[in-house]
Amino acid sequence: MRITDRLQAMAMHATARWTVRYGEQLRFAGSELPPPSVVRVPTRHGPVPVHVYGEGRTAHVHLHGGAWLMRYPQMDDWWCRYLAATTGAVVHNVDFRTGPYVAYPVAQEQAHDVAAWVAQRFDRTSVGGFSSGGGTAAAVALMARDRGSFTPALQVLGIPALDMASEVPAGAGMISPSLRGLVRRVYFPDVERRREPYASPLLAPDLTGLPPALVLTAGRDTLRPDGVAYARRLREAGVEVWHHDTPGVDHYFLTEDPVRARDTMAQVADRLRAALAG
Repeated sequence: MRITDRLQAMAMHATARWTVRYGEQLRFAGSELPPPSVVRVPTRHGPVPVHVYGEGRTAHVHLHGGAWLMRYPQMDDWWCRYLAATTGAVVHNVDFRTGPYVAYPVAQEQAHDVAAWVAQRFDRTSVGGFSSGGGTAAAVALMARDRGSFTPALQVLGIPALDMASEVPAGAGMISPSLRGLVRRVYFPDVERRREPYASPLLAPDLTGLPPALVLTAGRDTLRPDGVAYARRLREAGVEVWHHDTPGVDHYFLTEDPVRARDTMAQVADRLRAALAG
């Protein structure tokens, strides 16, 4: 790893709590909930803190974004509160380890192990995430299928990062080619492993037997083609898919239009609630 890459990643990691500022205007429900409790869940890479919201018999495991370089699950506190309040699920916000202090597949395997642990303790469990967290959620669904550990009721893939191996297209946008290159060099340093299904779910040779998926994409997001292609491939594999595209917005697709975001969030909650009801 180049020292400049490591220093840049360390700076992103250290400053996430101050630089990641989105979602505060989207606290439509759940603000009255108490602060989340924190449990430490064992994984093959050591215990992981998990922030737990709400009470109930079903669960949703949320995986935060941050390009696998920013370890700050609180960035999605607003979303976890919203889901806990509107779906009745106990939301588990996973504080998995990130680069530059670990590399692939640590985050993916920790996320899977936490989700499998949660699934043993609740009637039904779903998984989901935003951005890199959406890619990690897709990896968890694949890993759960391959290992027979549990069956998610639904995978919620929000603006997911799903391909770490293909050539990065040029283009303007929040998720720039330079950022995508940094992520690959720091968190996916082994070029040969970038094509593995848990690194690049879009490139997985077999998508059969996966749980139903809700895929959220944004019209101007440079990751949109990955989400669109993954939704199509899932359908071709016989997986039930709902694809919701928000036109005219970039990667932070919910924050650009809070009025429209309220409707999108309600649709996600409705779909999640139905999936967890069985």
